[in-house]
Amino acid sequence: MADQKDDVTRIPAKPEADERLGVLRGEIDELDLRIVELLNRRASCSLEVGRIKRGAGDCIFKPVRERQVMERLLVHADSLPERHLRAIYREIFSSSRHLQRPQQVAYLGPEGTFSYFAGIEFLGHSADYIPQNDLEGVFRAVSTGEAELGIVPLENSLHGTVGQSLDLFLRFGVSIQSELFCKISHNVLGMGTSLADVRRVYSHPQPLAQCARWLRANMPNAVLVPVESTAAAAARVQNEPDAAAIGHVRLGDIFGLNVLARGVEDLPDNWTRFVVIGIGGESGGGRDKTSLLFTLPDKPGALSGVLDVFARHGVNMKKLESRPMRSEKWKYVFFVDVECDLERGEYASALAEMRERCHTVRILGCYPAGPSLDVSADLGADGPE
Repeated sequence: MADQKDDVTRIPAKPEADERLGVLRGEIDELDLRIVELLNRRASCSLEVGRIKRGAGDCIFKPVRERQVMERLLVHADSLPERHLRAIYREIFSSSRHLQRPQQVAYLGPEGTFSYFAGIEFLGHSADYIPQNDLEGVFRAVSTGEAELGIVPLENSLHGTVGQSLDLFLRFGVSIQSELFCKISHNVLGMGTSLADVRRVYSHPQPLAQCARWLRANMPNAVLVPVESTAAAAARVQNEPDAAAIGHVRLGDIFGLNVLARGVEDLPDNWTRFVVIGIGGESGGGRDKTSLLFTLPDKPGALSGVLDVFARHGVNMKKLESRPMRSEKWKYVFFVDVECDLERGEYASALAEMRERCHTVRILGCYPAGPSLDVSADLGADGPE
C-alpha cells in the first residue's frame, strides 16, 4: 500500500498552485510580447518582399514556398500539435500576403458555401473574399482581373468531376495555382425544430445527390429543390418555416437556423477537390503535379499514342476525362492530371512528342500536391491562458 501511495501524483495545495499559476502566466506574458515583436519583424520583411515583387511584376501567392516553410517548421513542432501550428501559420501566411498586396479571392457565393470555407481554411481570413453568383462568375472575375485568385470545386470523391468547372477552363485563360482536398459533411438546417415538419429541402444539386439515400429514408415526403448554392438554400429557408437547407453546419450561425440533423451524407468519407485559379503561376521546383488539356486528330490510336508517351517517360497519370467541345459537335477535349512537373527539362522531349501527336496542348498549371483539410466541423474556441 505504501508503494501505491508513493506513485500517486501529489496535488499541490491551493496557495502553492496559485503561486505557480502566477509564475507561468508571467512567463506567458513575456513570451507573448516576444512573439509580437517577432511577428512585427516578419511583417516588415513581408512588406519589403511585396515591394520587390511589385517591381518585378511577380505574383503574391506562392504555394510551393508556403509548403516548404510549413514542412521545415513541422520538424520542430513538439508540445504544439501539428494542426494548431498549421492553423497559426495559415493566418500568418494570409497576413503576409495581404501586407504585400491585398488579394481579392472569388468564390461561388454567398458566404457560407463549401467553396467559401475551403478558401478560409486554405488562404486564411486576411484575403478579401468576393462572392459570385455562379462558377462562370468566378472564372470571369479572375480572367478580367477583378479578383487575383478564385476557388472552384473540380471533383468529388463520390460523384466525380464537376463538369462545369472543366468546361470553363476551355473558355477562360486561367491557370491552376494550387489544389486542396476538403472533407465535406452535410447537415439539415431550418427555422423549425423537427424534421417531420419539413415539406421542402433546398440545396445545390451535388449535396442533394450526396445525401439522396438519407433523405429518402428520413424525409420521404419532402420535395427536393435544387438551387445555385448551399448558402442560397439557407438564405431561402429563413422565411419558410416548413423548409430546410442542406449545407455546412456553420450556416446555422450565419443565417440563424437550427441544426435539425448532422452528418446526413450517404457515405462518411466524402471529399471534394478544389483548385485555386489565377493568371500565370509560380515557377521553379517543388511543383509535383500538372493539369493539361489536349485535343486529338480523328484517327485510330490517337489517344493510345499519347498515353504511350506518358508510359515511356515514366509519367504517372492520375486522371483522364473527355469533355465535348462546344464549338464542334462530336469532337472532344481531354483533361489530364499527371504526377510530375511537365515543364521541367527532363520532360521536354515528352512534351514535344505530345505536341506532335495532338492538335492542341494547353498546360493548365504545374503546382504542388494539395493538403487534405477538414472543413466540415464547427470552429472550436479554446479559452485564453
